[in-house]
Amino acid sequence: MKVVEFLETNSAKYEVTRHQPTYSAQQMAAAEHVSGREVAKPVLIKADDKYYMCVLPACCKVDMDALKENLGVDQVALAGEDEMSKLFADCELGAEPPFGNLYGLETLMDESLQADEHIVFQAGTHEQAIRMATLDYKELVNPRILSFSYLDR
Repeated sequence: MKVVEFLETNSAKYEVTRHQPTYSAQQMAAAEHVSGREVAKPVLIKADDKYYMCVLPACCKVDMDALKENLGVDQVALAGEDEMSKLFADCELGAEPPFGNLYGLETLMDESLQADEHIVFQAGTHEQAIRMATLDYKELVNPRILSFSYLDR
């Protein structure tokens, strides 16, 4: 199910915008004229034998050691493109929305995203973005809130 259909089905308040194709969360932030801190970037990770969708600000990276500790697992690694294309067949590769629940994945949200009133994220394509209230996002996704990111310098 596409994210827009899910939002419509749940009567969520959101705004869809179009921009030139972007291929990174930071590029999308620039195209949407927002800070990278407001862009919710999904990162698919595999912890031991289970996949998780990690959602963090575009300007940050996943702290694998913090994630390992938070999840109580032995191994954490980024999922490969082949794994992503299988799990997110309805999305363009690299434009997945931060809704793990739509794909049978637990969503882990970095606590730093809670500081912003709104978040912006890819809508499944490289040309569309969705803006919605962070509280509404949290209500729809019910993510586990953890601290697992660091600023990418």
